[in-house]
Amino acid sequence: MSTLTAFAIHGWGAASRPLVFQYNDGGRAAAGYRGRARDCATRAIAIATASSYEDIYRALAQEAAAEAEAVRRNHPRIGLRKNTVKRYLRRIGWRWTATMRVGSGCKVHLRSGELPPGRLIVAVSKHVCAVIDGVLHDTHDCSRGGRRCVYGYWTAPS
Repeated sequence: MSTLTAFAIHGWGAASRPLVFQYNDGGRAAAGYRGRARDCATRAIAIATASSYEDIYRALAQEAAAEAEAVRRNHPRIGLRKNTVKRYLRRIGWRWTATMRVGSGCKVHLRSGELPPGRLIVAVSKHVCAVIDGVLHDTHDCSRGGRRCVYGYWTAPS
């Protein structure tokens, strides 16, 4: 698909531009963690809730350990199962809003004007990130130039 065709179909232009990106490790380095990790959920939750990385790390580790089925790959450092993250966020009062259903196609993208204001934890393919009032907070710009599809997002309790 050419860029011109993509513009005609998706309407990418001045009104729909990628989110502003702000580098933010969620306090991971300050907590003394180093090296690479698959900790996007821990980071996103720490950023969106304005909590310390260490507190969220420990809470998610406890949540994962409490699961009846001990799953090998379910830890804040090596990656968490979606159900672990979902259960934790529901427990602390956050609410899920789905933006995509099976067979519906992508309706919301990680770009300006398509997400509500406020503190959000956004689920995209194989990743979770924090968006605060239209600014993407993460260790890398995961928006794919504003073309990344949003599966849904979590909002803070009112």
